[in-house]
Amino acid sequence: MSHITALPSFEIVCSAHKVGRKGKKTAPKTKPSKDTMGFSSGRKEIWRCVENCGACCKLAKGPAFATPEEIFSDPSDIELYRSLIGPDGWCIHYEKNTRTCSIYPDRPYFCRVEPDIFKKLYGIENRKFNKEACSCCRDTIKAIYGPNSKELNNFNTSIKDSSSALSAGV
Repeated sequence: MSHITALPSFEIVCSAHKVGRKGKKTAPKTKPSKDTMGFSSGRKEIWRCVENCGACCKLAKGPAFATPEEIFSDPSDIELYRSLIGPDGWCIHYEKNTRTCSIYPDRPYFCRVEPDIFKKLYGIENRKFNKEACSCCRDTIKAIYGPNSKELNNFNTSIKDSSSALSAGV
């Protein structure tokens, strides 16, 4: 079986969480979904990685995203992160032709989208994990592929389907 698409490395994806004044990390601003016209749909979004995306694997995203120094406190994490950036800004382990991660099972901790990692890197409480993870993915997908991309549509459809299945007891 082939590798699953690279899971957003949230030091990257959530790098939309820029460090603000006094070193506090701030959440990205997101616009209300067009589907709900600013009102809650009544369903909780459940984050999940979407195959054939890889937006998080674009490690050098530019000034709108936090730098490794703003994300990590451990110099070895900064060094490891920087060592993964290829000449084109994409992770050296991201296979562009298949849109998969060549080291997925052994990827660094910061490439894993998990509540404990969000807490460690961004100070996001577990109860807010799904909301923040979904927001970070949307911001990163928009920045890499555009606001009208098939990748964004696939992500939005996937999390809508996962929250529908959860509420239906599937």
